[in-house]
Amino acid sequence: MTALTELPHSLTRPRLQPRPRDEAVYARAQAQGLSELQARLLASRLPDYAGELAPLITPSLRYLTHPEKLADGRRAAERIAEAVAEGESIGILTDYDVDGITSHVVIRRTLVELFGVPEHKLHSLIGHRIFDGYGISLPLVERTLALKPLPTLVITADCGSSDEPRIARLKAAGIDVVVSDHHALPEEGPPASAYACVNPTRKDCDYPDETIAGCMVAWLVMSLARGVLIEWGALPETTPKLSPWLSYVALGTVADCVSLGASPANRAVVTQGLALINRMDAPCWRAMAERLGPDSVPFNAETLAFQMGPRINARSRLDDPYAALHFMLAESDAVAVRQLGILEDDNQSRKAIEAEMAAEARALAAAELAANAPAVVVFVEDGHPGVQGIVASRLVQTYGRPALVLTRAAAPGMLTGSGRSIDGLHLRDALQRAHELAAEALPRFGGHSGAAGIGVPEERLAEFKAAFLQAVGEQLGDTPLYPKLWTDGELGAAQLDLATLDELEALGPYGREFDPPLFEGHFLVESLRPVGADGTHLMMELSIGALTLKAIWFRALTPGELPAFALGDTLHCAYKLNRNRFRGRESLQLMVEHAEPV
Repeated sequence: MTALTELPHSLTRPRLQPRPRDEAVYARAQAQGLSELQARLLASRLPDYAGELAPLITPSLRYLTHPEKLADGRRAAERIAEAVAEGESIGILTDYDVDGITSHVVIRRTLVELFGVPEHKLHSLIGHRIFDGYGISLPLVERTLALKPLPTLVITADCGSSDEPRIARLKAAGIDVVVSDHHALPEEGPPASAYACVNPTRKDCDYPDETIAGCMVAWLVMSLARGVLIEWGALPETTPKLSPWLSYVALGTVADCVSLGASPANRAVVTQGLALINRMDAPCWRAMAERLGPDSVPFNAETLAFQMGPRINARSRLDDPYAALHFMLAESDAVAVRQLGILEDDNQSRKAIEAEMAAEARALAAAELAANAPAVVVFVEDGHPGVQGIVASRLVQTYGRPALVLTRAAAPGMLTGSGRSIDGLHLRDALQRAHELAAEALPRFGGHSGAAGIGVPEERLAEFKAAFLQAVGEQLGDTPLYPKLWTDGELGAAQLDLATLDELEALGPYGREFDPPLFEGHFLVESLRPVGADGTHLMMELSIGALTLKAIWFRALTPGELPAFALGDTLHCAYKLNRNRFRGRESLQLMVEHAEPV
């Protein structure tokens, strides 16, 4: 196998590329009062966008489409309302990631606090990532059927669309299953045995936004159920709306990496949700703010993506996910702090496991990259299945091509894997095509354009790999593949101040398909020193003209490595602007993403 160090530098060196700009959007944005810089950012993130700009520029809940537009939405809401009115036992079955956990919180809090369902009538059903697998798995079905009393209704969230055989088993036992989900449906359509299937990706669905997260689908369904109960006279008209739960929807939406670009719904719920979170009304938000320190407030979308999300996800990656649920539902600060401590310990363990597995995955990827394969598919024999997705993301960042990381599954002879994609490749469609080419080599898969999960028989790994690489090649064609850093051009020295950062923040929230602004420029190195426990981060002072700024470059070095530049060198940097808060004072700091000596 080719050693990792022998890979051509061109395969791993990020290339800075200016984002293409849609001139029509640029002109429209300026006509609506945006600054030149804001218009430039918007026009480079909304290619060929012909819709109204106002819902994206000034996100508001008034732009949300009524949930009646969701196919099966009314049917689902009426079945939930019936179960509430008749005092039925209800199961809440959700995925184990942040989207699933926040969906669970939305459904449970709505049933208990707004609809008055007693706690003993509810069953929380969340699968174990390693032992149960994703979705309505067979072990989860067996646990559901063993419940006393047996639920007569199971509401799913963030899963269920591809689980017809297991739903059929529940139906045969007298359990109605209402599916709420956002993952792409199988070719045969919604699960036939489900009482209702609410999923904006359904071909017969009139809801205008297919990109909403699972927690948002759950929020819409439960909002509709509230309306039905009021119509029936089972709840008073004064019953509060579900608006406070948008704090959870914001977290799930950001953490699940759904689009924050041309999606008025996602932009609205994240904006409103952050406003709610920053009131710090719930113990979970206060505990996280205490953990991150006083300078972390107010939270923004990046806080949710890179601080809260990983800690909640870490629990299900390494253990059962219920500590994450208990953290989100904590009714006191003491409970929230205690549960967050468990999540924090798991997150530290996850980081260590991830680092080791990512190094092994990169070594395994070298041979495929040397052969210029259009995607990276690696089987890490002793790898931990809980960090497959994160390691796949690291490979995408390093090599600029889609990646699948597989490990052994709990079932003998099976491998399980997670994949992450790049711009221009719809990962779930590529897996569908691979299934068509080699059905027995890919018996189970699901996901969406940017991320997916798979199950592959170990003896058919080579067959699956060939089919998948063919499918990726068909989609990507001759697209050059290398790690890219899309930049928003240069800023003049006069723009490097907090006023410019205010301009940028006013255009948020930022996330997938609406990337945070990344600029490039040339700076003189005035000082530098490695920092961090293992010396892998670089603290620097960089100057441009008469202006000197503090800068930090995280993970700039491997342990024991020295920088490739020195004092007095000129660096070509890709950087973000950051508001550094310290003891109540604010200053501008550069967050360096990549730098090379000129």
